[in-house]
Amino acid sequence: MPIRLHSTRPSQRWDYVHAVPWRVLSHRFSFVFFAALAFGLLVLGRVQPMVVEGARTHILDGLTPVLDAIARPMSIAENVTTTVKSYLALRGENEKLRADNAQLKQWQTAVMSLQHENRELHNLLHFKIEPGFAYITARVIADTGGPFVRSLVITAGKLDGVREGMAAMTGDGLIGRVIEAGDWSSRILLITDLNSRIPVTITGSGDRAILAGDNSASPKLYYLPQDTVLPPGARVMTSGHGGVFPPNLPVGMVQDLGHNTYAVVPAADLGRITYVRLVDFNLKGGAFNPLSAKMQAETKKR
Repeated sequence: MPIRLHSTRPSQRWDYVHAVPWRVLSHRFSFVFFAALAFGLLVLGRVQPMVVEGARTHILDGLTPVLDAIARPMSIAENVTTTVKSYLALRGENEKLRADNAQLKQWQTAVMSLQHENRELHNLLHFKIEPGFAYITARVIADTGGPFVRSLVITAGKLDGVREGMAAMTGDGLIGRVIEAGDWSSRILLITDLNSRIPVTITGSGDRAILAGDNSASPKLYYLPQDTVLPPGARVMTSGHGGVFPPNLPVGMVQDLGHNTYAVVPAADLGRITYVRLVDFNLKGGAFNPLSAKMQAETKKR
């Protein structure tokens, strides 16, 4: 196919005609050259592998800083672009969600607090006390529970009529008794405390026992009649013996631990008490303070 020349100048025609074959030849010879170079490197790698590996390592070491310098700005630019886009897209939404979340938390806290307070006060209103018994309603301000003590601190003291030995009740039942009374505050020993000992009776069977705390969530029943079998869920009430509490105060329900061992699940949730009612049953034995007795016994031993 003849080559059509658009230029009318003879020198331009000569340059164009001779340039085309040289380009074709250069492409052909470059292919042959690189093929021969690759073959030579392959043969050299077989004959002198250490030389080729050393050369490759030096070339790679020389190119690494260059490649790293080229890639680093691109990576930084990509990260910055992604961060800016994400920030601009989520900033407004995050601010709105943050405000909504804070408002919802405030409402949730207020509602939960009011519900809990309302439930406990409602239970106290349903707790009926025989006429002639004095009682005081107080708020719990501290739970001094620990590995060795189970007690509560309340906002009522001697100036409010509190005395040691008063029974501490909730709408669900007995939780303990007052062991220390200050002018403005008092301490309640819970029925789960290691120092708590309460004479009780089991409804239905009429069996009597001693409810002893062991610092666990469920105090144990001791001194039951031999071969006694208690049905799980049977109600446990105070027996009135010992002059500490009057009879028939609800304490909890029987829990079968197996091997003729029984515990009592307290009727009240001792971990969530906000208000308590202190009842003075005018019992002389109610003034017994187990902590003081223990300290006096230790002092005598010394």
